[in-house]
Amino acid sequence: MDVPALRPLLLLVLLSGLTVCQEDILPHGPIEALVGSSVTLKTLLSKPDFTFILWNFNNGEEQTHISTLGAQGLNTNAPYTGRVNISADGHLSLTGLKATDSGEYSISVVSASGATKTAEIELRVIEPVSDVMVKSNIPEAIELNSTVVLTCTAKGSFLKFSWLNGTTAIVPDGKHITVEEGDSSTALSVLSVHRTDLVGPLFCSASNSLSSGKSSAFNLTVYYGPEEVTISPASPPEFVASKSDFSLTCAARSNPAASFSWFQGDKPIEASGAVLSLSDIEKKGLGQTKALYSCKASNTKTKREVASTAVSFTVIEPVSGVKLSAPSELLFAGNSSANLSCEVAKGSVQDVAWLKDGTVLTSSGRVFFPADLRSVQISPLQKEDNGEYTCTVSNPVSSESAKVKLPVIYGPEAVELSGESEVEVTDPLKLECSAPSVPPANYTWTFNGTKTTVTTSYYIIEKVTFSNTGTYKCEAYNALTGKTSSKTHMLAVRGEGELDDGLSDGAIAGIVIGVLAAVALAIGLFIYCRQKVPVESPY
Repeated sequence: MDVPALRPLLLLVLLSGLTVCQEDILPHGPIEALVGSSVTLKTLLSKPDFTFILWNFNNGEEQTHISTLGAQGLNTNAPYTGRVNISADGHLSLTGLKATDSGEYSISVVSASGATKTAEIELRVIEPVSDVMVKSNIPEAIELNSTVVLTCTAKGSFLKFSWLNGTTAIVPDGKHITVEEGDSSTALSVLSVHRTDLVGPLFCSASNSLSSGKSSAFNLTVYYGPEEVTISPASPPEFVASKSDFSLTCAARSNPAASFSWFQGDKPIEASGAVLSLSDIEKKGLGQTKALYSCKASNTKTKREVASTAVSFTVIEPVSGVKLSAPSELLFAGNSSANLSCEVAKGSVQDVAWLKDGTVLTSSGRVFFPADLRSVQISPLQKEDNGEYTCTVSNPVSSESAKVKLPVIYGPEAVELSGESEVEVTDPLKLECSAPSVPPANYTWTFNGTKTTVTTSYYIIEKVTFSNTGTYKCEAYNALTGKTSSKTHMLAVRGEGELDDGLSDGAIAGIVIGVLAAVALAIGLFIYCRQKVPVESPY
């Protein structure tokens, strides 16, 4: 059947309100399909009795005839040739869908009697989502200073957008974070951006009822800081040893990483980096006096500069090369004087302490210290001054000691002679002689006035004989003082057993006392008993 020949009939069907009735012969729409795909607009009819089935299209501006199915077969309007088909149930199949195919589709079913049933359904030809992209209004942001606007664009029909931070949806609050929607784009605005707002990765998602798409991960650098600028150690020691490994370290939270500068008081120190070493301080001639040290952290992006709190300390050179000197000549008790001098090669001396034989040495009538305690004078020397002297030099960062022995010559003093005064024949004998003396005394022994060959401080006889009875004399001699001291000892040699048979005077006295006590006890008991027994009267 020729379509032009049907035009009067079609016009009649479309315009005649008397012969057209609206029925539910199509489902409720809309029907959606993707561009390039095929779609079938199905009717609710089942083997209808018809003379003609006509389908028309209205794009909102004009109506176009698509195709008519009649007894002579299918007649299709030129624009739709090869793209459409109408089934016996009135279903319209449309292939190769284009975006321009979106609109209202109407069906008219004309019976042999001329009665007409019509209905309409909307078809939405949807372009799939593609090319989802995110762009920023600025390449980098400054925390609290920048307002960031991220624009998401996409291709497709009936688009809906959403924003994600990782997998979490970004929810606008209407103040700090806002979202403005468009047909093919959306804009996410962050007012006075915070460093945590765009940590990301950020994604923009676009979707319609039949497809969806997601942008590539987007990250926007937010610069911040410096802040929390600190120096460590926060409480350095009051005094720091010169040439030690001490240093100050400056730290700050900042993006990008902060750069640092150093100051002594208000004066800059020519040193860069996060660490200020003691070597840097000393090379610039600083540190000898107590001063405040601080650092400043700066950020080239935010243009901000923040100073740390200040710390203070003093650099002191440790003491070293301590030497204690004493007189080299001979020193005699009662006649000589001594001056001990404590010398230091390097370092700042703040305290000097003196010991003699491990005990604190204090001033006295013979011991004198100058104000700086760097020496001690002893005059006149006595034998008690003989010994080891120690000077300890210190400052707050170091301590070093030196020792020297001071020999004071004296003696010999009174000789002490010990040993048995009575021994039995064949018993061993050992007499010991001692006399305080510096240097140690030389000893000689005489027996009954005759000099012996013994020159030690002890006199030993392995087995005595009766001939060893007599007087022993020990003499001590100091070659430097030229003095001597001596003592005698009487020895009696007894026969074997004589010292064991007799009782000592103490033992005899003990026995006598015991016997007298027993007699007294017996007499007392007798008198007591006599008093208790009654005596009969002779009368």
